[in-house]
Parts: sequence; structure tokens; C-alpha cells
Amino acid sequence: MAGIGALFLVIGSFVPFLGIVGIILLLVGLRDLAKFYGDSKIFDDSLYAVIFGIIGIVAAGAILVLAFFGGLFTGAIGLGLLGIFIAAAVAFLFYILMAVYFRDTFNKLADKTGQGMFRTAGLLLLIGAILTIVLVGLILVFVAWILLTVAFFSMTTTAKPPQPPAPTPPQTV
Repeated sequence: MAGIGALFLVIGSFVPFLGIVGIILLLVGLRDLAKFYGDSKIFDDSLYAVIFGIIGIVAAGAILVLAFFGGLFTGAIGLGLLGIFIAAAVAFLFYILMAVYFRDTFNKLADKTGQGMFRTAGLLLLIGAILTIVLVGLILVFVAWILLTVAFFSMTTTAKPPQPPAPTPPQTV
């Protein structure tokens, strides 16, 4: 399910509705993987990432709306430009936080699955988030989601992870 969610996130770059569905499917799949591997941090970190992304979008949107209406009613163009700058800075900060938590999630998956492409996708996502300030980062983020999709569809989870052997009962003579 996480792989389909990641694929929808790639397509969501062009069709925003599918991006929303993709993030939900990704979270559900990561929750199942966290249970499978017995590591709740896989899901927890991804949930924090999504929360930071939502906070960033809502905060930036609210700041833009307030700046627009503040500039419209006061006639101060500078207020509108300042609002755009502040909204971009807030979105950028929360986008970085989102990428850090997703990178942590993908690093944990790389460790658990042995699929190194998760680690690469997480690193590209973080570098892309940092470079969004010069717009080239959006391309790296797009590539990161593609790599993540490939990583999910390349991993194998056919059997339960190995469990330590049960202790042997003491021998009586």
C-alpha cells in the first residue's frame, strides 16, 4: 500500500487530489510496515512529517491571505510583499522539518529491509527540500518520490522478520 501511495505522490505532482490520496495510502502502508518490523518510530516519524507539512501549508496560506487582505484594505503593497516573504519562509521551515522526519523514516526502512534505495530517497528528499529555495530542489524532490516508489516495489516482506530463539528449558537429571 505504501508503494501505491508513493506512486500517487509522484502523479500528485500533476494531479493534486492524487497527492492527498497518496499521502494517506503512504501513511497506512508505513503503519503496517512499522507493525511488521516491530518499530513504531517508522510510523511515528512519518506521521510527524505529514503533520509538519500540513502546518506549513496552513500557516503559509493564512499568512498569505492576511497579507493580501491587509494590503488590499490599507493600500500598502509592501505589507503584501512582506506577507509573501514570511509565508515562503514559514513554508520552507516546515518543509525542511517534514523532509527530516521522512528521511528518518526511510533510513529506518533501509535498515529493516536492506533496501538501500530508501536511504537514497530520504537523502534526496532532504537535499531537495533545502534547495527548494532556488527551485531546483523541486526536481530532486520529484526524483526522491520516484526512487521511493521503486524502493517500495523492490522490497521483499514475504516472511516475518527473524525472531530470537526461545530459551531452552533447563535439563533435569
